[in-house]
Amino acid sequence: MSTVSGRADFSYIVVEGPIGVGKTTLAKRLAASFGGETLLEAPQDNPFLEKFYTDPRVHALPTQLSFLMQRAQQMRELSQQDMFAPIRVADFMLEKDRLFAELTLDADELALYLEVHRQLVRDAPVPDLVIYLQAPVDVLRERVANRGIDYENSIDSRYLQRLAEAYTRFFFHFETAPLVIINAAAINLAEGDGDYNELLEQLQTVRKGRHYLNPLPF
Repeated sequence: MSTVSGRADFSYIVVEGPIGVGKTTLAKRLAASFGGETLLEAPQDNPFLEKFYTDPRVHALPTQLSFLMQRAQQMRELSQQDMFAPIRVADFMLEKDRLFAELTLDADELALYLEVHRQLVRDAPVPDLVIYLQAPVDVLRERVANRGIDYENSIDSRYLQRLAEAYTRFFFHFETAPLVIINAAAINLAEGDGDYNELLEQLQTVRKGRHYLNPLPF
């Protein structure tokens, strides 16, 4: 396992991208390399998620509110940690919750969600680095299927396409933190060390702005 030291300027790293793209796997590898800890989503703790994939129209609002409360609590805990805490590597960023909500909720539900969001989310920590993983829908579907989670098999390809497009729009305008955009379909960050070590080397030079790793067209 490759290790990296001397990166005190990274205290909070986020890995983001649509479902199935490999966020959690990369977050765990980075945490191990940086001698840090992971901050991971817990979809298994959302009692509405399986119902959402069965009937999105009926269960979208409770699913989004459950995720919002979970993520807001994680952000509160992160903000309370002292400056000497180890690097945290998360497989989500709080802003993604609103992105999903805008895709799944109708106007009245979204208005309610936004009000709850406003009350819950205040002064959330800002990441020092964001890594955005991209992949086309056929790759996402294959990886979701390989995970073997039964209720995810009902995910509609059109939903995945809309989700991927929403991420693209979001990160096109993203300027909150240094951003590394990775073509996760063309390189393998989950297994082996070649592509992963290339990423680690690139991260050594990232201080600000937008960067790319193998940005091949899809």
